[in-house]
Amino acid sequence: MGAGSWGTTFGLVVGDTGHEVTLWARRPELAAAINATRRNPDYLPDVELPPGLRAVSDPEEAMDGAYAVVLAVPSQLLRRTLEGWSVPADAHVVSLAKGIELGTGRRMSEVVTEVAGVEPERLAVVTGPNLAREIAARQPSASVAASVLEATAQDVQRICHTPSFRVYTNGDVVGCELAGATKNVIALGVGMAVGLGFGANATASLITRGLAETARLGAALGADPYTFAGLAGLGDLVATCQSPLSRNRTFGEELGRGRSVAEISHATRQVAEGVLSCASVQQLAHEHGVDVPIVDHVAAVVAGELTPAEGVRALMSRAPGRER
Repeated sequence: MGAGSWGTTFGLVVGDTGHEVTLWARRPELAAAINATRRNPDYLPDVELPPGLRAVSDPEEAMDGAYAVVLAVPSQLLRRTLEGWSVPADAHVVSLAKGIELGTGRRMSEVVTEVAGVEPERLAVVTGPNLAREIAARQPSASVAASVLEATAQDVQRICHTPSFRVYTNGDVVGCELAGATKNVIALGVGMAVGLGFGANATASLITRGLAETARLGAALGADPYTFAGLAGLGDLVATCQSPLSRNRTFGEELGRGRSVAEISHATRQVAEGVLSCASVQQLAHEHGVDVPIVDHVAAVVAGELTPAEGVRALMSRAPGRER
């Protein structure tokens, strides 16, 4: 449900396992183009899609008879989108979105349960180092399918595990979702450092201390600490912070070079989730008394309260302390 780059890519992955896939595209003209060309001209024009994949623009038609409904819409649009849909009561529901909802502080699985009435036992989250273009090119990659019910995680693992996309199960939905949301914010900060001309020491420091902030937030919310050393945590963080394919990293680079949030947003059709979620991650951390200085300073830059250079100076001038 969602024909952006990651939604289309995940459809390709599931299609590669031999399953029939219906891809919902909001615009009828995009659905028609996908069916006519076997490609997504807006997001993956160079990638041929599996023969078992078809696109439709009617969400009810897309979900009709589905074994699993995969949600691939931006995190801040998920609630509004779900309110207009009737998700089948007997289908697994898989969330691909990585964000914390503005205003409520809800994780995406919580939004799905609240709005669509989906029981946590039939809900799964797929996350990890998920750079869509590499996965669509069938380069080796690994991710996790997380659910509170192991059988659900195993079912999702079965429908998307391919020779090039290796999927592990995980029972820590809270940790996986927090890691996926927070790494986008850290990647913005890493991108800003690169845009300012800083090198490997600066970016490695931001990645490492960003992981510490994520783990502290996870501990406060009852997550498994091992999650943050795995694919959903460190794996996703490294990929998102280091790759030029990462929307959050490249958005941060442009901020570091002096462009505004509005200018960068206007120039691209793809969503950098960290820009939308930094305030909600910050709010969630503050509500639980968790110290997140990198998130705080990235949020201040995105809000226009600091320039990237001022944000770096403010971070570096904090009082020295013990590593934790």
